[in-house]
Amino acid sequence: MKTLIKGALVLTMEKEEAFCGDILIDRDRIADIQPCLDAEADEVIDARGMAAMPGLINAHQHAPMSLLRGFCDDLKLMDWLDKKMLPAEARMTPEDVYWGAKLAMAEMIRSGTTAFADMYIHMNEIASAVEEVGMRASLTRGLVFLQPDGGRRMDEAMDLVRRWSGKAGGRITTMLGPHSPYTVPPEPFREIILLAEQEKLAIHTHLAESKEEGIKIREKHGRTPTEYLHQLGLFDRVHVILAHSTNLSRRDVGLLKGMRGGACHNPVSNLKLGCGIAPILDMAEQGVTVGLGTDGAGSAATLDMFEEIRAAAWLQKLDYGDPARLPAAEALRMATAGSAQLLDIGRDVGTLKAGKKADLILVDLRKPHLQPVHQIHSLLAYCANGADVDTTIVDGKMLMRGRRLLTIDEEELLREVSARAKRIVEGI
Repeated sequence: MKTLIKGALVLTMEKEEAFCGDILIDRDRIADIQPCLDAEADEVIDARGMAAMPGLINAHQHAPMSLLRGFCDDLKLMDWLDKKMLPAEARMTPEDVYWGAKLAMAEMIRSGTTAFADMYIHMNEIASAVEEVGMRASLTRGLVFLQPDGGRRMDEAMDLVRRWSGKAGGRITTMLGPHSPYTVPPEPFREIILLAEQEKLAIHTHLAESKEEGIKIREKHGRTPTEYLHQLGLFDRVHVILAHSTNLSRRDVGLLKGMRGGACHNPVSNLKLGCGIAPILDMAEQGVTVGLGTDGAGSAATLDMFEEIRAAAWLQKLDYGDPARLPAAEALRMATAGSAQLLDIGRDVGTLKAGKKADLILVDLRKPHLQPVHQIHSLLAYCANGADVDTTIVDGKMLMRGRRLLTIDEEELLREVSARAKRIVEGI
């Protein structure tokens, strides 16, 4: 199956310049990108008036939390988590998780996200939904050791790895997911790091999301959360995704130098929960890879990665008092190539290049708020939103065309999640 995209304004994210050109997709990969291609194809897409770019990659979220969107807003992080979110999540059945993940994927596809990293419970159901819908995902079972069931959780984590790693035509990868420094004591954390090293797995964890976390860790271990993880050897031995990382000192940032992986910035969630501004430019100066994610819809409210791109850029400009900080092209790169590197899938996705996987989106520029087109990177970073995405393609397969979802029955989905969400939160 060959698809030819004609006349798009192409942003490869390998170079800053955009050009008007054609993209030839052969099965699951990009066969060629040129200003003009004269090639035979099974399907031709007229993309005049549209921008073609790599699919956005959400490097940290909790997909089934979409069922809890708008349920408990305007609370401090620990109150939000302990009093509302955890009790609601405890009521979720495996079927609830499946439908919640599907709801999140519908929103992501509609807003131009082609791949995501997820940490949750009942991960087999999430993996099944990913396989069915057609997205790309890096999945991990969240590991918490505050109760005497850590062994069961570890068994579930390794079952996910063995059952799903490399499945769905290679679209699913897996990691290990110790939840955070405040939910995983030193010995289990060391065991997870050793297991990840032995099994050649990456680790996905939360770090320094709030000031309260820093206080807890210092009282218990006499260190900052970053110093705690550094002492355990996390940054020396495996590829790591550090979600949030908002409350880091200059010394903390220095401890990340040379690490494999990097930090996932979640600006909308961090803004909404009042958690702080991650020092992502300081991290980047140390050579640390920075990607973008939304966090779960239970905290961020939206899974629209264009909102994250805009918030990331504007927060750094505000924090430094300098409008030149984090320019538009770099913010877009964080949401594509940067996030791909975090998920350790950059060899296949994150930029548009012949030989790479055909994960890309078409953004319809023929709208008042996207005209005129002076600087396309600025237009996409500061003016576009998820509703401007016309077409979403993953692995060469169209998941959305002309704003219509092709692998999800939207009517059935909305019917299912409405009933399930009401039951989950009732009385909490």
